[in-house]
Amino acid sequence: MSTTYTRQLERLVTGVATQDGAGVSLTRVLTHDLQHRLDPFLMLDNFHSDEPADYLAGFPDHPHRGFETVTYMLQGRMRHRDNAGNEGLLEPGGLQWMTAGRGLVHSELPEQEDGLMSGFQLWVNLAGADKMIAPSYSDIASAGIPEVSPQEGVKVRVLAGEAFGVKGAIERPTTAPLYLDLHVAAGQQLSLPIPESHNAFLYVYEGELEVGSQEQTPRTAAAGRMAILSNTAGAAGVSLQATQDSRFLLISGQPLNEPIAQWGPFVMNTREQVEQAMDDFRAGRF
Repeated sequence: MSTTYTRQLERLVTGVATQDGAGVSLTRVLTHDLQHRLDPFLMLDNFHSDEPADYLAGFPDHPHRGFETVTYMLQGRMRHRDNAGNEGLLEPGGLQWMTAGRGLVHSELPEQEDGLMSGFQLWVNLAGADKMIAPSYSDIASAGIPEVSPQEGVKVRVLAGEAFGVKGAIERPTTAPLYLDLHVAAGQQLSLPIPESHNAFLYVYEGELEVGSQEQTPRTAAAGRMAILSNTAGAAGVSLQATQDSRFLLISGQPLNEPIAQWGPFVMNTREQVEQAMDDFRAGRF
C-alpha cells in the first residue's frame, strides 16, 4: 500500500499585532477563535524585534494553570524563574517546556539590552484529567535538540514528537505533540509525515512554500503566514516545495475534544474551574 501525502492548505492566517506581558510587542498567530480547530493548541506568539523598546519590559511574574507553555528561541537571551524554584536561561536555539498543571507563577525577562530578540511561544492544552498535576519545567539548550537531514537541502530540528526516525527533545503521551523547525533550500521538495489523527499547521517565518500535492494545485504560504492543514482521511502527511530558502515550523497534535474555558492565563474545562483558579491564585495557593 503506497503512502500518500495529500493534506492540503485549508486556510491561510495572518497574525495579529499585539502586546503582552509588560508591553512586549509580538504577533499572535494562533488566536482564540482557532482553539477548537487546532485543538490541543491554544496560542502561538511570534516575537521578533531588534528594537529594545519592543521587548525590554519582558514578562514579569504572572500565573498559569491548566496547560503547558513552550518557548523556543531563535535569537536573544531570556531568563525564566518560577515560584517552584526553577530557573533557566533561554539562549539561541534553546527550548523551554513548562507544565503549569495545578498552578505556577513565573517570569520571563530579557538578559540583553540591545540586539535581536526572536522566537515563539506555544500554548498546549492539558487534558481535563491532567490539569491539576504537579507543575514541572524542562530547559533544553540548543545542543540538546536532535537534528536530522532526511535529504539534501533539508534540516529538521525535532523539538517534540518523532520525525524521520528521530525522537525529539520532549514527548507527551496524551496530546502527542509534533513540533519541528525545518530549514528547506530553494527548489527542494519534501514529503513530511504527520499522524493522520492530528490537527496540524505550518508557520513560515522565512521564505515561501508551495503546500499540497501537485495533483490538487498547491497553494502558497509566504513568510509571516500560518497555513492550517486539512484533516484528510488516509493522508500520511503533506507535500511541500520551497520556492525560496525557507524556514518554518510544523506543529501538530492529537485533539483532546474537551470543552475549553479560558480566562487569560487559566485554561480549564468549565467556568467554575476557572473561577476556582482565580480564587486560588488570589489566595496564594499556587
